[in-house]
This record gives sequence, structure tokens and C-alpha cells, in this order.
Amino acid sequence: MNRDYTLDKVRNFGIIAHIDAGKTTTSERVLFYTGMTHKIGEVHEGETVTDWMEQERERGITITAAAITCFWNPTFKEKGAKPEYRFNVIDTPGHIDFTAEVKRSLRVLDGAVVVFDGVAGVEPQSETNWRYADDAMTPRICFINKLDRIGASFERSYASILDRLNKNAVRMQIPMGLEDKFEGVIDLLTMKAVYFEGNMGMTIRKEEVPAEYLEEAQKYRAELIEKIVEQDDAQMAMYLEGKEPTMEELKKTLRTACLAVKIIPVFAGSALKNKGVQLVLDAVVEYLPSPLDMPPTRGIDPKTGEEIFRNASDEEPFSALAFKLQNDPFVGQLTFFRVYSGSIEAGTYIYNSTTGEKERLGRIVRLQADKREEVKKVFAGEIAAAVGLKSAKTSHTLCDENSPIILDPIKFVAPVVSLRIEPKTKADQEKMGMALKKLSDEDPTFVISSNTDTGESIVSGMGELHLEIMVDRMKREFGVEVNVGKPQVAYRETILGTADAEHKYIKQTGGKGQYGHVKITIKPLEKLEEGAKIPKNTKRYEDFEFIDSIKGGVIPQEFIPAVEKGVHEAMDRGIVAGYKMVNISCELTFGSYHDVDSSEIAYKIAASQAFQDAAKRARPVILEPIMKVEAIMPEQFMGDITGSLSGKRGQIEGMEERGMLRVIHAKVPLSEMFGYTTDIRSMTQGRGSVQMEFDHYEVVPPNVEKIIVETRK
Repeated sequence: MNRDYTLDKVRNFGIIAHIDAGKTTTSERVLFYTGMTHKIGEVHEGETVTDWMEQERERGITITAAAITCFWNPTFKEKGAKPEYRFNVIDTPGHIDFTAEVKRSLRVLDGAVVVFDGVAGVEPQSETNWRYADDAMTPRICFINKLDRIGASFERSYASILDRLNKNAVRMQIPMGLEDKFEGVIDLLTMKAVYFEGNMGMTIRKEEVPAEYLEEAQKYRAELIEKIVEQDDAQMAMYLEGKEPTMEELKKTLRTACLAVKIIPVFAGSALKNKGVQLVLDAVVEYLPSPLDMPPTRGIDPKTGEEIFRNASDEEPFSALAFKLQNDPFVGQLTFFRVYSGSIEAGTYIYNSTTGEKERLGRIVRLQADKREEVKKVFAGEIAAAVGLKSAKTSHTLCDENSPIILDPIKFVAPVVSLRIEPKTKADQEKMGMALKKLSDEDPTFVISSNTDTGESIVSGMGELHLEIMVDRMKREFGVEVNVGKPQVAYRETILGTADAEHKYIKQTGGKGQYGHVKITIKPLEKLEEGAKIPKNTKRYEDFEFIDSIKGGVIPQEFIPAVEKGVHEAMDRGIVAGYKMVNISCELTFGSYHDVDSSEIAYKIAASQAFQDAAKRARPVILEPIMKVEAIMPEQFMGDITGSLSGKRGQIEGMEERGMLRVIHAKVPLSEMFGYTTDIRSMTQGRGSVQMEFDHYEVVPPNVEKIIVETRK
């Protein structure tokens, strides 16, 4: 079986934005215009294709990233021709509690369409998603949506992109009219006015630019052309001589600059009013990368530990990254994967290089959100889902057993809110364990643990809504009823000082004894500078570092991993209040062994005891999650809200105007913010709202630490 679309005709891109900016509405237009649906589903009517879960339709928000395959012919092609391009689109959630979905999607996508609300412009989650896209070096285009809304301003939203996200954003279009007078857009490159008419804006009409917009359009076109020719010396020289490069040359230079994230094109429209979406799809073709435009994918050879690369080619050995698990009520577990090189056929065996296991790949399906299309084979650059893989988890690498590779894993943020849950009945108890395991496999930011003192199950997540949805899913999808405790803050502990400790674990029984002796030094973990090499004797994790400085074999090499394990396990229970310890560097400096009695368990216990002794003397402290908060309200309530945030140990960082509303930016401890959504509504007569996202961990003040410790007891 051969591929039906060549690699240069494939686009893998995501639609990302702050909550309520119109991502899902835009995705529904994409499905309609690409012919995948025959009617447009609206979020407010609960009929969307990409939001297919019951909870998504009830709440009008996106919870899981939906993957859609669709096909597109640029608007200038004649009607009825075979679509020229294949799009693999992922509609991602906007709510901060489901940020893991955005992160994992950006890891496997080549480009992104970032949607902004034409009234609000850049919002907190826009910034977070933009940062994720920067980390992944993802080329992107911007779509300023909702220009039909009261209070919409293309220029203000565009200015917020320049100010808060990237100075290289440039207008590709300007709107003709705003709010209820929004009638279309002016394409600055071709200097044509574009109108969207007929059924759902399907008919595109191009006219000369109306006289009242001509001066403004010429001014912004000059800015656009200057920005493009700056990227190419030959074109710049020609432009300075008063000659303009051809349209083909300009588009080619603009594409190159977009792929290098040196220019970010900005488009205008209203997805709800069916204006502008087709031109964004044209821009995806023109300016976002195909798999061929992406650099080779980096990975590690599991046998040698050396860095290796795979090119986007069907001829290379097969390699793919599993980026999402999803329980499907009809076919069982789906494992979504992105193929980076080679091809794989249904019915063949697949090698999981992360676990070293091999299993049969039964069926492969391509997704149209909640519909499935079975395919026999997938190729490099494609996104598909495998049915029934048992060992594959998020971030695992699937590859050819004869040419193994481990691709860079997806890094997730640690959860910040916890809940105590218990099954309502004996029958629920049996089902709860299975339900929790399946949900945590699906979502790496949903973490399950148990309280060793009480035996209670604790679930942790990114926020109150995240945990509420998970408990709801347990009930609906797995039939498990649970009692839920109050939300708790996921505190952490760390050390501020340096200390060393020595411990000998000696146990003599009737037969063979136990002997382990270690000396360690612990100190705060320092940030690794960009490009810094990790020494050979050092193992570094996200929040822990282990340095083996043993000289002369005073501890045999086979016992060193047991020492590391003992320290790591001791970090799970902190010194001050029993919270997990983070950001610690531990150096093993000395020890001794016994020819007969030394064992792994003895060194593990000795290391654990030594760590606890040292941690008590290394100025242990409790850390609390600090949230980035954006409170929005009419001006007359600003004093009340500022006062309430300050009273919650908040640091006010700035204020701004947003149309008729005022916005306060602050950093506030999460422990003070439970229920604040309700508080702000009552303080502002229902006209205010608050949005928050995790920012960083910070040491708690002594008076707060005292309360936490007492509560913990």
C-alpha cells in the first residue's frame, strides 16, 4: 500500500488559545470547509464534533485534545478538484487545568494556529501556550477572532501580541469594519478586499479595496513588505532601489521566515460569523511546515546511549512517539502516535524501546474526532491511533526492533491540588482502582497516591475543575461512585542549606547479617545553565541530582544504585510536615562494605537514614504553589478586588484597561484562592471573573508554615 499524500502535502498543526477565544468554533469551521461535516456544530448548542465528551458539551469547554484528519484545496483552486493537502488538526483545551493536553500536542505537531479573542487580545493562557510553543520551537500563525463582538478591536489585540508575546508578529490582513459592521478582510499582500458570502460563508468574493480603507491598507502593506524583505539581502537591495519583489518571491521569503519563527503572520476574522477561516487554512498551506521542513528528530540509542537522528522519510527505520491514551467505549484503549520516520502496517509487531517490550499492532485508525476510519498502513509524518496496545503509555517510543531509538519524552508540570477520595460501597472499591489507573494513564498530570498513615487514596491534579471532571468521569465512564474530601494544596518541601551525614546500618541475626555504610552531603539543587554538560558521575532528574564521588571502591559499584534509590525514596516524605521533597542535590562521598554481609537493602536503608539526618540540619522549609492571577472587573470594583487580593498574601504586579473593563495582574498563593471565583462574583454583582494558572513554588512564611504543620498533625 502506498501513501495517498506526499510528505510535502501534509500539515500537522494544532489550534491553541486561551479558554473562550473560539478554538473549537474555529475547528468546527475547519471541518465544515474541508468537507468532513455537512453542518456546523456550535459550542453553545452542544453539538460540536471535536468536543465529543458529555462533560465538554455540557460545559461548553474542551477537555481533551481532539485529533482530526481532513483534506483541503486552497481557495483559488477550481471547485470539485481532488483536495491537494492532508491536514492532521488537533483542537486543544484552553483551560489551564488541562494544560497537559496542549503540551503533549505541541510535542508532536509541526505548526500551530494561535486564536485570540478580538475583544480581550492576549490572555493568561495565551501566554502559557505561547511559551510552550516557544519551548518546542513551533512555527505559528495568529488568528484574531470574534471581530464581530461588541468591544472588538483588531489593532488593540494585535498590539497586545507585539507587547506580550513577540515583536515579530506582522499584519497579513486588516478587517473592514468591526462589531456588527464587520463585513470582511483586506489581504495586504494582494491588496484585495475579501468578502465571505452564501451558505456559511462558502463563497469567497475578491474586490478592489474600498476607498475608505485604501490609505490604511497601503500603510500597513508597506510595513509588511519591509518586514519580509528584511529577511533576504537581495530582496532588501532591490526594495531600496524602489523595485518590489514578485508575489512568488515575497511568499517564498515569508514562508522561510515563518518556519524559522522570525515572522509570525496575523490574520483577522470571525469564526462564528463564517468570515476569514478559509484564508487561515490557505495560510496553513503557505506558511506552516510540512514534515519535510522540520529538522531531523532527535533520540537516544538505547544500546549505546549515543545521540541519533531520524529524517521524515518512509525509507528510514520506523519510529513514533505515543503522545496520548484514550479510553474508547466502542474499541477499548486508543494509543495516539505520531510517526516520525518509516512506516508501519496493521497486524505487524511493534517494539516499545522505552519498556523493552514487543507487542502486536492489531488495528490502526485515523480519527475524525469521534468517528473512526480504519487504515492498513501509516507513513512518516502522519498521526494515527493504535487499538489495543497494552504496554504503551504517554511519551513511550514505538520503533523498529532492529534499529531502536528512544525519542525525547514529553515533560509535564507537577500537579498542585489534591483531593481525598473513598469508594461509597464495596463494589465501588473493586472498580475504583481500575478506573484510577486508566485515568492516570490517559492524563500524566492526574496522579494517584495513598496516605501511608491512614491508607486513604489521594488524587492530585492541576486545579479544582480538573479533579471535578476526573471524579465525574469515574462515575460516568466506569460506574464508580466516590466520596470526595475538600481540595488540598500540593505543598512541597526543600532545603535551603548544606549538611552532611553518615549512617551505618548493621544488623546481626542468626545467619547472614546486613551491613551498609554511607556518608552523603546534601545541598539545594542549582539550575543547569543552557548547554552545560552533566558530568559522568552525576545523574540528574527534574528535581533531584545524585553525584557518585566514591573513590577507590570503598563501596562496590553494584551497591551505588541502591544508595540513590534509598535517598530518592526518603525524599517522598519530608522533614517538616511529611510533604514530598524537591530540588535537592545529594553527593555520596564515602562509605565502607563487608565482604559477606553487605546487601542492596542495607545500603538503601543506610542512605535513607543518612538523608533524613542531613535534611534535618539543612534548613528544611515548606514550599507552596504561587498562582498567576488575572482578575477582570468594571472600574468601580477595582479597589475592593485589589484589597481582597492583597489580603490573600497577593502581590499586585500591574493593572490594565481592556475596553470598558479593568484587569489586575497578581501572584497569589493557591491556598488562598479556593472558592475565589464565587467571591469575586459576589463582590462585583456578578460582573467580575478571575483566571489563574500555576506559576512557581515559593517558601512559605514562618507563621503560615506553623499552621500547615499543625493542620498536618
